Amino acid sequence: MEKFAILIVDDIEENIYSLRLLIEESFDVNIFTALNAKEAIKILVENNIDLILTDIQMPDIDGFEFAQYIKGIDSIKHIPIIFITGIYDKDEYKSKGYDVGGVEYITKPIDKHLLTSKLKIYIDIYNKIKATTEKLNETQDLLIQNSRIASMGEMVGLISHQLKQPLNVLSMYCDDVNMSYDFNELDEEHMKRFSDNTKKQINYMDATINGFLNFFKPNKKKEEFLLKNCIVKTEEILKNKIKVYSANINLDLDEDLKIFGVETELLQLIINIVNNSLDEFKERDIKEPEIFISAHKENDKTVLILEDNAGGVEKENLDRILEPYFTTKENGTGIGLYLVKIIVENSFEGKLEVVNADKGLKFIIIL
Repeated sequence: MEKFAILIVDDIEENIYSLRLLIEESFDVNIFTALNAKEAIKILVENNIDLILTDIQMPDIDGFEFAQYIKGIDSIKHIPIIFITGIYDKDEYKSKGYDVGGVEYITKPIDKHLLTSKLKIYIDIYNKIKATTEKLNETQDLLIQNSRIASMGEMVGLISHQLKQPLNVLSMYCDDVNMSYDFNELDEEHMKRFSDNTKKQINYMDATINGFLNFFKPNKKKEEFLLKNCIVKTEEILKNKIKVYSANINLDLDEDLKIFGVETELLQLIINIVNNSLDEFKERDIKEPEIFISAHKENDKTVLILEDNAGGVEKENLDRILEPYFTTKENGTGIGLYLVKIIVENSFEGKLEVVNADKGLKFIIIL
């Protein structure tokens, strides 16, 4: 089996040497080194690199710029990046590191146990993928089929984006129980409601993780399901956020309308669009927020339309909002709407159009 390959990028040779020693003490891997971004790109293009460890403070192109450049090259943008630095250790720099595609952030002086435990995760994943390739020859087909999103960094971003909302909801439920306890308001009904609500969020997170794992499998089970079920589940998952923002969801669809495909993927698609609208309602302080969801049959296709009254987006950004990592939000990831595009085109062999309507953004989806 081909060895796991790591590229170390640092402009100080002593740092490369010490980091290399730490890794070689624990792992049998191939290690490549580069003193600057130009050397690193050449190595990445000419060799199969599985993980990049890069310093941030470099003289010509810093680590953040280096990561952004990599994410613009299709053949290497899937390679996960770990930032290692002793200077840029504040939360704002960590956040920036994750925004440009980093999957981990390790500060100096390097904790050997922390480094080895993180590397072990990536190497174990690598070995499992290689073993699957040798036995079933499916991994190569999988990587080709999902080449635009089959990267570890993007996978982490997608999962975190989906789990953020239910985790926030769980936190709210916990706060509610604490307050009820302080005011002696806890009773059997209150605890049953808490148990039911938290289990729903936990089940959703479990389904989300399984859904993402299934998303990368080429032989997913497709079947007919009711579109209305996805709408109902979306409202259930986001009900607290919908309530907080006093948003109305207006439906115009046949309750018996069926879709053929993977239900969890369409659910993720609708949640991402609705959640994006809710975020815009809050950011723009929309007084009477509304989301309109309609669907109808056209021959053998289903046309699904989601529209809000959040004001739309700037014309120059309209063509870019479906691009990975592009976002107009202060703390956005640029992942959610990109996933919508991938699901429509890859999973449902459909088409997606996003336009500015009279009052907001309109998603026209042909399944």
